[in-house]
Amino acid sequence: MTEATGTAPRVFVVDDHGMVRAGVRAELGDAVQVVGEAEDADAAIAGIRATVPDVVLLDVHLPGGGGRAVLEALRAELPTVRYLALSVSDAAEDVIAVIRAGARGYVTKTISGPDLRAAVQRVADGDVVFSPRLAGFVLDAFAAGGAAAAPPSEDPATDPGLDLLSAREREVMQLLARGYTYREIGSRLFISVKTVESHASNVLRKLQLSNRNELTRWAATNRLL
Repeated sequence: MTEATGTAPRVFVVDDHGMVRAGVRAELGDAVQVVGEAEDADAAIAGIRATVPDVVLLDVHLPGGGGRAVLEALRAELPTVRYLALSVSDAAEDVIAVIRAGARGYVTKTISGPDLRAAVQRVADGDVVFSPRLAGFVLDAFAAGGAAAAPPSEDPATDPGLDLLSAREREVMQLLARGYTYREIGSRLFISVKTVESHASNVLRKLQLSNRNELTRWAATNRLL
């Protein structure tokens, strides 16, 4: 359920293959409301403007400019719309390009139906979603500098906020930044989900960050992952 409405997320599906769009709709089932679909960048831009969905499932390679063109056209205009890249490609350059353009996650088309439904819900709720391997591409790119790196006036390796975190909070922070769920973190660290939630809240408060997306960027620019 989305945070704002308590209803199933409203989803717009963008892919240039009709069979893929049909398969995505079938996998999502009743977990979402599919409010539209498009097969190219221009149709996607028009359709997203008309429907203003909660989440756009966005293919990376599309006729008319690709997923990045859709993001660049609409990100500032429709700031409440969140984008989850769904692509056959797992190339680092594709992942990095759409994340820098504003997507909140990236999954490949090998994802299972239950995992896709969970990913859409997490993005609708304001989270970020990557598989661990794809997250590594993004984190490496942020750490190396460029458009997503910290401003020149900041030392990316010496943020004083790091000293405020306990050893356990650092562990939780790293796993959060890599896109693991609270349940997955609890299993890895042998602690309860409630304890994970408490640590996560402390991490965001101490670092003065608002959400996991900001945390991922902070961790990457500080070369902590």
